[in-house]
Amino acid sequence: MFWYHASTKHSYNSVRTNPNQLSWEDQPSTYKNYPDNYKKIKLNLDKEEDNFLYHIAGLTSKKSYSSGEYYLRINPSAGALYPNELYFQVRGVEGIDDGVYHYEVSSSSLTLLKSINDNEGLEPYFGYKTAMKGYLFLVSAIYYRSSWKYKNRAFRYCLLDAGHLLGSIEASALLKPHAVQVIYDINKEKLNRMFGFEDKEWFLAGCSMAVPMRGQEVSAIEFELPYIDGSRTFEENPLIEQAYNETMQLQKCKREVTAPKFTYNSKKLQETIFTRRSQRGFQEGAITKGQFNYIMEAIHQPILSDCDEEVSVYVVINRVLDMPLGLYKNGEYLKYGDFGHHAGYLSLEQYSLSTQGAVAFFLTSKAKNYQALYQKAGTIGHRLYIASLYLGIGCSGIGAYYDDEVNVFLENDEMVLYALAIGK
Repeated sequence: MFWYHASTKHSYNSVRTNPNQLSWEDQPSTYKNYPDNYKKIKLNLDKEEDNFLYHIAGLTSKKSYSSGEYYLRINPSAGALYPNELYFQVRGVEGIDDGVYHYEVSSSSLTLLKSINDNEGLEPYFGYKTAMKGYLFLVSAIYYRSSWKYKNRAFRYCLLDAGHLLGSIEASALLKPHAVQVIYDINKEKLNRMFGFEDKEWFLAGCSMAVPMRGQEVSAIEFELPYIDGSRTFEENPLIEQAYNETMQLQKCKREVTAPKFTYNSKKLQETIFTRRSQRGFQEGAITKGQFNYIMEAIHQPILSDCDEEVSVYVVINRVLDMPLGLYKNGEYLKYGDFGHHAGYLSLEQYSLSTQGAVAFFLTSKAKNYQALYQKAGTIGHRLYIASLYLGIGCSGIGAYYDDEVNVFLENDEMVLYALAIGK
């Protein structure tokens, strides 16, 4: 088991003896904006490509409180802290100049960071020798946005949220429609330096929605962007930095080459993506067996990637019509029992979610490639959001749980990665 994961476990005692004391004046910004001397292009949602990009990470609504205004996004995030940033290269796409861009969330704009030509680009950093027509995405994390609140455990949230952002790319790509491939084996060290991150921001994964351009070889573009503050405040966390550096390199990866198959109606899917929300609680409503099977089929579809780590999906059935109560693993019935109350307790006593919901989920893994397996869990979580909400069923991600007690309940010794609940 990876030492970082073991050292950041929650227990009944730890959450009561080591409560986080938040310094609100140090709360980091959740937006990264490049200076106005960079070329910025406002998204026009009447254009297909702009609409596609907006449905990956756009702002969807505003909430006003006495403490200020908060904007909700298409992609979920633990504590609404949004540690991840989205960059991409575009080549040969109508209406967008070839180049490397940053998605500016606050203004729904694209910031041109570097123009590219026919002979050079980011492709070699993704492992490609030829020019790729389409999009090459890069997902980064500004970890202090999360560690300000979640301290040492924040790297887990950065990875989960990155997986959700990858899942958001996958969901938006279905509107075109087009398959995407996650690429974890990117040259992170070189890219971090080129983008001027200065150890305050890191790349976690790439994602390709592109096809080769025959006969057009490219060399690796090289540039040095200046550091741009993405959090306003910052506090170094040596534990998280060590965890990132020690998990950058991949080991003995297995590729997944089978594309997923979904049965979404494009118009309804677009509405689902735009209106996605995290449920704050459930009212003990039941879902049907047909709905449950539809959701399970969606989350178990293969994820195209160059490092497909095994993630086990445990399911606690509370209220599914015509299905027995109990614990399931990857579709296999393990044991009978009314475990709803215990599932709520394990989720840091969030009974309104894991107990009052129709189904509770626990995702675990014993794989070796920490960054890849954790982001896969986030992608599965995003698929759960999309499939559930598509059917009119609420969903909520739960990143906090009593790790070792979950292991006892599941009767395994794997790393517990994520908990979620769905219901009405």
